[in-house]
Amino acid sequence: MVRKADMARTASAPRATVARGGNAAAPKVGETLQVSGERVRSAGAAVAVTRAVMDRFVAGTNPMQILALTTPGANFTSDDAFGLDTYANTFYVRGYNQMQLGATLDGIPLGTQGFVNTNGVSITQAIIQDDLSGMTMSQGAGALDIFSAQTLGGAMTYVSSDPRDKAGGKVSQTFGSFDAYRTYGRVDSGILNRSGTKFYASFARTTSNLWKGAGYQSELQADAKIVQPVGPRGQVTAFFGYGNFTQANYLTVTKNMWRREGRDTTYLKPDYEKAKLWAYYAQYTADVPPGYQGVLSNDEIGDYAWDGEQIQRTYLSSIAGHFDLSDMLHSDTLAYGNVNSGVYGGTNNFLTSPSYGPVTLLPNGTVTGVPMALQMSHAGMRRIGFTQKFTIEAPRNNHIDTGLWYENNAYTYDQRLYEDYPNAAHNSLSDFKASQAHTWFEDSFNTNSFQFFLQDRWTIIPGMTLLGGFKSLIQTTHGGTKRDFTQALDQAGWDTYYRHAANGSLTAAAAFLPHFEFDYHFLQHHEVYWDIAENMRAYDYSSQQVSGQAWGGLGKNAPGATAQDVFDASRSTLRPETTWNYVVGYRYNSNLFSGSVDFYHTDYYNRLAAITEGSSNNANSAFMNVGRESMNGVDVLGTIRPFKGLEITNSFSWNDATYLSRAINYGGTNYDLAGKHQVYYPKFMYKANLNYTWRRAMFNFNVNYVGARPMTYLNDEYIPAYWLANLNLGYDFGTIGFAHHLRATLGITNLFDANYIGGVYGAASVSGDDNANLFIAAPREAFGTIAAEF
Repeated sequence: MVRKADMARTASAPRATVARGGNAAAPKVGETLQVSGERVRSAGAAVAVTRAVMDRFVAGTNPMQILALTTPGANFTSDDAFGLDTYANTFYVRGYNQMQLGATLDGIPLGTQGFVNTNGVSITQAIIQDDLSGMTMSQGAGALDIFSAQTLGGAMTYVSSDPRDKAGGKVSQTFGSFDAYRTYGRVDSGILNRSGTKFYASFARTTSNLWKGAGYQSELQADAKIVQPVGPRGQVTAFFGYGNFTQANYLTVTKNMWRREGRDTTYLKPDYEKAKLWAYYAQYTADVPPGYQGVLSNDEIGDYAWDGEQIQRTYLSSIAGHFDLSDMLHSDTLAYGNVNSGVYGGTNNFLTSPSYGPVTLLPNGTVTGVPMALQMSHAGMRRIGFTQKFTIEAPRNNHIDTGLWYENNAYTYDQRLYEDYPNAAHNSLSDFKASQAHTWFEDSFNTNSFQFFLQDRWTIIPGMTLLGGFKSLIQTTHGGTKRDFTQALDQAGWDTYYRHAANGSLTAAAAFLPHFEFDYHFLQHHEVYWDIAENMRAYDYSSQQVSGQAWGGLGKNAPGATAQDVFDASRSTLRPETTWNYVVGYRYNSNLFSGSVDFYHTDYYNRLAAITEGSSNNANSAFMNVGRESMNGVDVLGTIRPFKGLEITNSFSWNDATYLSRAINYGGTNYDLAGKHQVYYPKFMYKANLNYTWRRAMFNFNVNYVGARPMTYLNDEYIPAYWLANLNLGYDFGTIGFAHHLRATLGITNLFDANYIGGVYGAASVSGDDNANLFIAAPREAFGTIAAEF
């Protein structure tokens, strides 16, 4: 039987062509978190979320999801109610996704917040959500003292809670839809001795069946923190976080698959014969199975596989020291280590398990042989780094901060193949031992990052500050393909295809990235501010097969046009992405009303994209700078408090992010993108939140409108707009026996059961609806929680 020539779309990338777009422990003056009663007062180009606000949502909800529900200009989508599926999570703030935002936890650089942990760790895996004391979202240009090599726009700052002075603890138990349950427990030691030593240790486990299809998702987390005062002028803090995420995946779909097959369409498990049949049609024919003519395309048949899964384990540790060296000089030192291991993948319909003979379609509609195999990518990451900051209280009301960051990251990515069987599939979510596998390729990357910053915040008059400073950033990555076994595996009958082997080094460097910020509080309730900064983002890396980054998905299997040829040719011309961000805003705060208006503008330079160039019969993939993007936007927010306990908030966001490129070459054809809106980010968003507390009862109702999102670069296809509502009720029973603050809550997500597209994974297509990278969001779910302190 003749296969379709090297069919896998990941090999020739006919769909995904242009890539998307794309630390202080406490906030500083101008980006401060202020709490008045139960209210958050944000300042400058930042929005703050306290623990009290986080407690209004279902226990364990992803902090980025809470930020999106409470912050103008932010958008979070996923396919599960908790927002813990790292594969499906999509987070945007003012046009930037989670891969382009800075993120720190207690000053620890978290790196990119995407799916595969190439150079960092997601906040959901770094710490249990219950152990966060608060978080801020800098919606402006980030901050000089937040260490990150990915920041193009804003930054997320997370702060863990300290151990309590008094011994005690907290427990909570959640039950919910689809056999979901979540258990959380924390023990605080209290102050143990005269020196003030204290610590806490926490544990959480979240488990739920998939809301469609076969499988489950389980997240096991633990963290601990110890605080040791050192005399009257110093303190040493150590932190440890552990995450173990075992997750069966939901199927990514096209818009047509969603509309034709419905919300519940997903992987074919547990129908193994159907999975083999559909793999046969996808790999060996240009047709579709009986009954699907005019319903699904042959490409879409290939998108349906037996299953997909991921296992991620994370260890994060740090030790930090704060010392007041004098009344005017303060030092903050941090050393950290981070080890991640991950297994990602699933059934590949374009491979063959070779041990079971030729693949044939029998007259009765069954398939002999096994026209598919399990493809799993084994990734490992080891980060070590340190930061050092000094704060100087200088004469004439000058507050000077300076510091540096160094990090080394070793990352490996090995892709292995496991056979399926004639009458049964592989063992999902197993240990996937190397001894049981055939290695397809091995990749290795080593990255060194260095950043320095210097800033001076001058208090001109009381309430008026002006910040000026700069940062320097350099990151060098060496690596790529170590070994590639495509030819040997193909000869052994696996039907493997070209995997774009490339190796080399790239450096992103900027000696002077300036940042200026002005903040003025006047007439007691008023504030005006502006923020201007230049940022640079270093080059992404992942693996030789993944397009949208400098080492992946390049070239084709032809002399002079291989991945290595394309990589070598681009090294001398490739430039890192940079942005200039401008924000100007006004805020009013009083007991009755709070309001803010922000206008922002961004100039985006050296935009990087994976494209196909050359004639249509001799095309090859490349990764290069493709031009500029311009973005304008407005966020308006108003909160009214007509009487004690009632708070009503409304916000509206408008964003016009447009490409300026006029000549993008795809498949030998030039496309004009000038004036097209940025993919995956809505032009309009509206949010409403009603929170009412009466005595010990709490009622929270929030509604979000997300406008249509372009899903292609030519804007000929859109992800439809949707409304989403959530309801949360709670009652505090006070003290009963030894339990304090015994609290019962009920949370209902997607209250009106909206059927909509949530998360998006991967690069966008130039045009058309033939790119299965959309996640269908979860239906209405209910969760009940009992929590108590002791």
